[in-house]
Amino acid sequence: MDIKHATLHALSQELNSGAVSSLELCQEYLKNIDAKDGEIGAFLEIDREHMLQAAKDSDARRAAGKVLSAYDGIPVAVKDNICVKDERCSCASKLLAPVKSPYDATAICALKNQGMIPFGRLNMDEFAMGSSCENSAFQKTRNPLDTSRVPGGSSGGSAACVAADFAPVALGSDTGGSIRQPAAFCGVVGVKPTYGRVSRYGLVAFASSLDQIGPLCNDAEDAGIILDTISGFDPHDSTSLPNAAGGFADAARQGKASGSLAGLKFGLPKEYFTGGLDSAVAKVMDESIARIKALGGEVVDVSLPHTKYAVAVYYIIATAEASANLARFDGIRYGDRKKADGLVDTYYKSRGAGFGDEVKRRILLGTYVLSSGYYDAYYLRAQRVRTLIRRDFEEAFKQCDLLLTPVTAQPAFKFNEKSDPLQMYLSDIFTIALNLSGHCGISVPAGFDSATGMPVAAQIMAPALGEAAMLKAAAAFMK
Repeated sequence: MDIKHATLHALSQELNSGAVSSLELCQEYLKNIDAKDGEIGAFLEIDREHMLQAAKDSDARRAAGKVLSAYDGIPVAVKDNICVKDERCSCASKLLAPVKSPYDATAICALKNQGMIPFGRLNMDEFAMGSSCENSAFQKTRNPLDTSRVPGGSSGGSAACVAADFAPVALGSDTGGSIRQPAAFCGVVGVKPTYGRVSRYGLVAFASSLDQIGPLCNDAEDAGIILDTISGFDPHDSTSLPNAAGGFADAARQGKASGSLAGLKFGLPKEYFTGGLDSAVAKVMDESIARIKALGGEVVDVSLPHTKYAVAVYYIIATAEASANLARFDGIRYGDRKKADGLVDTYYKSRGAGFGDEVKRRILLGTYVLSSGYYDAYYLRAQRVRTLIRRDFEEAFKQCDLLLTPVTAQPAFKFNEKSDPLQMYLSDIFTIALNLSGHCGISVPAGFDSATGMPVAAQIMAPALGEAAMLKAAAAFMK
């Protein structure tokens, strides 16, 4: 059985035809993980016994003609900040290393209801704070296409997992580009849904107004299948949208079948096509624009003038929300408690030993911008500019159906290449604005850097709740 770049829809046909069993499929993926993950480092841990038992249960359902869906028995790997009952949920942090989740995230429940098998804890930047997967407290994840290079972050383990054929699909989370950027670096597909489209219940919060769960996979149809499964209203999440969700996989199938972008108008934000682009990225973007035209699409110039403030706004809002969200991890309510003399000393020692340098840096920044005397000058002003950024997107979408931009300014960089925190923060310069606006976007492989052989991706953005149109266009583009 060949699992190289296998898709959900192809595996589904194999399972439903009887060509392979779920147990055989899971064993094949575990065999590949055993052979290669020692070098890649995508997984923090795997409950093999539970995974294989779930596969046997799926095979029993199929034999009895009681499959839960066409995808019953297919494994899906999980980022380490998404709760799976009775499994560790450490967020790649020493502070939460002993913690096991008492419940399933809503997205995990949805997968299990379809018979899919969530498995494994995928490495990430600690508490999703990073762009390279170098900030994990436990290990570095390496890019399967070149192990001297980073896989991106914070969902680096998720992207590396799919690129290395350890699972056909992985769940990640995107706060400022943490699905799309690693997808671009590893040459896979990654989707950041509309804010509120997928429940955040069971996702350990980094920045609550920015976080979204989404899939990393091998094609647009698989992304649609997972979005069909995990999207929808959830009363457990007060930001969950009540809008009807579904039809995403069908939209991708339509795009793949037609291979046409006729009738679609793509906007090119001039702020995203600057002199700061690596020559390989600029070349691939030129080729992508030519491909859109060849497939019948129209290209127009648009402007997102407040994009130049996006990085500054993001690192005020995200750090402020992180400061508030991570306050609960103090060794008293949650987290590994260190022996200390008194309550305050417990806080100091538990948080001091438990949090890594990047997490401490962002908590300090967030506490500062929320402090008395600085709240209005920084946080309140950032929220006002965020509104302007959202309005820019809404105005642009009046002139076009979709936006096309780079995902990253350069292909995957080498380990330790970006030692300056500010330089690392700028890695997400093309993805951050979409989280601030709340719209949806997808990273799709679009070409390669001829010098290094590393993949380069294009980003397609759509209006809020525009995932179907976005996936249809992405599928046609990729074909």
